[in-house]
Amino acid sequence: MAEEPTSPWRRFAEQARAGELYLDDEAAARQVIAACNQRLDDLEALMHLSRNAQNVSGFGDFDMADMLAGKFRKQATGTENSIDTIIAKDVEVVKDMRDIMAISIARLRGQDYTNSAAITAIIDSVGE
Repeated sequence: MAEEPTSPWRRFAEQARAGELYLDDEAAARQVIAACNQRLDDLEALMHLSRNAQNVSGFGDFDMADMLAGKFRKQATGTENSIDTIIAKDVEVVKDMRDIMAISIARLRGQDYTNSAAITAIIDSVGE
């Protein structure tokens, strides 16, 4: 299986972790984190709906109905372009964006941001 290409936001997050990239406006970073948290909640709701779409039935009791149900199921799950895969990729992008903003806040405050616990603490503090 070929390795999936790295998203631009993943590269930006890696640059932020390396200290090469950050946003120099804490208020803006906090607003982006809040928007990212809301987007993650929205994507989780979509993921829940996509799980419901995986249950395909009601096309009848014949071979063509089974083929049609299979096509709809593939749109919901199990392929590179299925809705659950697309939502999962979006979740990763939003998490990378949020991490960049948390690292930016940490750098502006002179805090350690070299481990995930520190980044999570910053993200949690923004929600308060």
